[in-house]
Amino acid sequence: MALLKITDLRVSHGLVEAIHGIDMQIEKSSITAIIGSNGAGKTTILNAISGMVKHGGSIEFDGKLLPDKSNLIVRLGIAQVPEGRKVFAGLSVEENLRVGAYSNNNKKEINKLISEQYELFPRLGERKNQDAGTLSGGEQQMLVICRALMSKPRLLLLDEPSLGLAPIVVKDVFANICAIRQQGITVMLVEQNAKKSLNICDYGYVIENGNLVCSGTGKQLLNNPEIAKAYLGASRNCTNL
Repeated sequence: MALLKITDLRVSHGLVEAIHGIDMQIEKSSITAIIGSNGAGKTTILNAISGMVKHGGSIEFDGKLLPDKSNLIVRLGIAQVPEGRKVFAGLSVEENLRVGAYSNNNKKEINKLISEQYELFPRLGERKNQDAGTLSGGEQQMLVICRALMSKPRLLLLDEPSLGLAPIVVKDVFANICAIRQQGITVMLVEQNAKKSLNICDYGYVIENGNLVCSGTGKQLLNNPEIAKAYLGASRNCTNL
């Protein structure tokens, strides 16, 4: 059984429907990539899952319908890392991590989780007492990912984690996404860097103007001659693989 099942998802912004009846299945311990051009609706899908926007259709997590409140969704084991590296400036790296465990009262477990984040991203451990607002862009991206992991998610939603980062940092971020999956955490990855995301994903979806136009394994989509057209929003003829 899929960990997450999306059926006939519809999202409207005012009178304008942005997502038009999308179906998706996300398997446990997998990486699923969602790619598409700017404004295609990728982030809206993540926001619907995390309860940030109202939606039609159904979203099931581990066989049960998701509640409509974000705090309850987090407690079920879904965490979202939004686009833009939103760290809490004025708080240290470690204080940011502790914020991510706000619903956990077990101090021993919280300390263990913090140690695990420093193992995943050693640079954060080196800067644990530094003001998060003074970190580099790459370090801030590491921090917001680790802050989300502090909630012990079963499903991690990543929105444009490579945006604005130097190529060498992007390589590190994608390597660590793979490491997160190896811990048994399911990952949904929204990315404009189609090549990198499809190279690491188990399955991928291409969204165009709020519609699902392609799906297949990462390898299948990489080798599909229509993917470039679909990604640029110029083709509506790309079929499932």
